Amino acid sequence: MKIIVTDEVAREGLALLEQDPRVELDLRLGLTVEELLAVIGDYEVLITRSGTTVDRPLLDAARNLKLVARAGVGIDNVDVEYASSRGVIVVNAPFGNTNSAAEHTMALLLAACRTITTANASLKRGEWKRAPFTGIELKGKVAGVIGLGKVGGRVATRLKAFECEVLACDPYIAVKRAHDLGVKLVSHDELFQNCDIITVHTPLNDETRDMIDARAFGLMKQGVIVLNVARGGIVSEEALLANLVSGKVAVGAIDVYSKEPPTSPLLQELISQERLTVTPHLGANTFEAQVNVAVDVAREILNYLDELPLENAVNIPRFDQALMAQMRPFLNLTAVMTEFAIQLLEGNLNQVTFTYSGAIAHYDCSPMTVYGLASLLNRLVDQDVNMVNAPLIAESMGIVVNEVKSTQSEAFSNMITLCIQGPAETRFIAGTLFEGSPRIVKLRDYQMDFAPQEHMLLLSYGDRPGMIGRIGTIMGAHEINIAAMSLGRREKKGEAMVILSLDSAVTAEVVDEIRQGTDATFIRPLHMASVGKIGG
Repeated sequence: MKIIVTDEVAREGLALLEQDPRVELDLRLGLTVEELLAVIGDYEVLITRSGTTVDRPLLDAARNLKLVARAGVGIDNVDVEYASSRGVIVVNAPFGNTNSAAEHTMALLLAACRTITTANASLKRGEWKRAPFTGIELKGKVAGVIGLGKVGGRVATRLKAFECEVLACDPYIAVKRAHDLGVKLVSHDELFQNCDIITVHTPLNDETRDMIDARAFGLMKQGVIVLNVARGGIVSEEALLANLVSGKVAVGAIDVYSKEPPTSPLLQELISQERLTVTPHLGANTFEAQVNVAVDVAREILNYLDELPLENAVNIPRFDQALMAQMRPFLNLTAVMTEFAIQLLEGNLNQVTFTYSGAIAHYDCSPMTVYGLASLLNRLVDQDVNMVNAPLIAESMGIVVNEVKSTQSEAFSNMITLCIQGPAETRFIAGTLFEGSPRIVKLRDYQMDFAPQEHMLLLSYGDRPGMIGRIGTIMGAHEINIAAMSLGRREKKGEAMVILSLDSAVTAEVVDEIRQGTDATFIRPLHMASVGKIGG
């Protein structure tokens, strides 16, 4: 296998490849775009960092390329979608810098608490001042960790070593993982209200953007310590600035910014605050981390050569086409069902069970289980999840995955049932295929029959006359068209469950109005991005 290396990569990783007689390794640093396009067709693997853009022209020229290995976390310089369409596997090293990021968090926390940077600058100016630099001890403090993944878990462990009591908030981590780390899982508000130190370690997405905003700061203790060494934008920079100025935040530390470099007037003013310790996105910048990511991608390449599972593939590698043709509609069904069900669960996810009933149970159902699991996890974690790495990620999160098969089926030739469980709640959904398209046939213990659509609204309420009309009136007043409706109930004037397919999304205002108008016991707007998409 011919491998080209186009960016500086730690020798420790390259040495692993050079020791394998199957590998022919070429170190070609500093190539121009034209030079790389001229030679890339001879290679099966490309190892790069951020200096090489793996775009359509490069992939088109790479006629023999099988794998792109990014020696780092980010893959912004790789057109993953087009690589997938060309059958090229893309791997990265998402965990090689976890220890580095955790240690940098602690370094910033200690530097901020002990005023290291200002004291250092004062002494270098020839001053001898001690009283202005009186510090804060960690021992006995209540520390809150938001996001208990690989980095957050390491930070929690280190905080406990400093004799802190640690609270954590992570709705996507099993309770067992928190117990293993010796921390207590709490809600966001409880964490904000009770912690002396708050540090975030979550991905940046729609759910976490500005998660620590003015309201969150309002709940915090006077003199709180706030850190962000995860992603810029999780902590509202405007709110952080206001609370530093007011003194609500005693000291803080940040390594990441909503815009990098941080050139905006707001960020410049934030950075200038004396009680804020700042670094220029150095969380992953250690010699060890660079070695780790190089070794990680080298091992992935060797796994590929040995036809072993790839732990850090960010796209789906090629599968047997005959198998994919047979499974494709069912893969789509499992993706739709998991996307539907996970939006109904509040709190931690502990267990997922896939049950296959009917004729499909005669076949190997593991591709559907893994694909459904990947679809579910993609809504929970920052890392790209696919059929290769989904089981490993679920295991690392403490999520138990079960597969059950039965050749007997209640009413359909094939049926898939999904059960997802948290500490205090369970969500149950069953589906089948009608002419190759996904159909949901049961929710909880209600018999239903509907085709999932992109925008939906699910609610339960006491069954009484006029409820459907009331819902329709509210929707009409807000110009939201109801495309279809499915109603389930167990008895007259008992609890009713209704699922509405809508032409557009419902706002929080509309949801509240319907909740009040129907006295709904449960109501949830759903966005089904996967509807109509087929895995592969």
